[in-house]
Amino acid sequence: MSQFAKYRCIHRMPVAIAAVALALTGTAVSAQLPQPAQSAQPAAMQGPVGLWFDHTGRGVVEIAPCGADLCGRIVWLKDVNDKNGKLLRDSLNGDAKKRNRPICGLQVIGGLKKQNDGSYDNGWIYDPEKGEAFDVELRSRGADGLQVKGYKGVKFLSETFQWKRASALPTARCAA
Repeated sequence: MSQFAKYRCIHRMPVAIAAVALALTGTAVSAQLPQPAQSAQPAAMQGPVGLWFDHTGRGVVEIAPCGADLCGRIVWLKDVNDKNGKLLRDSLNGDAKKRNRPICGLQVIGGLKKQNDGSYDNGWIYDPEKGEAFDVELRSRGADGLQVKGYKGVKFLSETFQWKRASALPTARCAA
């Protein structure tokens, strides 16, 4: 037998052994392949659930389950008062009946549903600085990042922001 023939025979053996094992057991024999690393973060900290500094750093939104969906509420503001020292209110809301609501404690995200790709979509987000609601999609960007995409009907015309996870609130939580 030539050197080349011996080489082919020896290197085909693992394939032949795996094929026989598969035929006998009905399962594949797995080699010691590297497995994906498990995240050090608990499962609850890997998605959008939790506390998030918004893109301005002036507010924290707590995202939590609301039945089968996700929703979010402002739980901390750097400044809870306006320039006149009065409590910030939802004064720009299109609905005049809602303009007296305090911004601190205000629900600003709702109706988000988990999608097959791991994102959350088909919900809404409210911007109290504009007094407008938008469609929203959330995507995790690692354990500490959240991509927030606001759009009106089509994602092609969207605005995307990056939020950072807050391990704790900088000061006391908003009064609900």
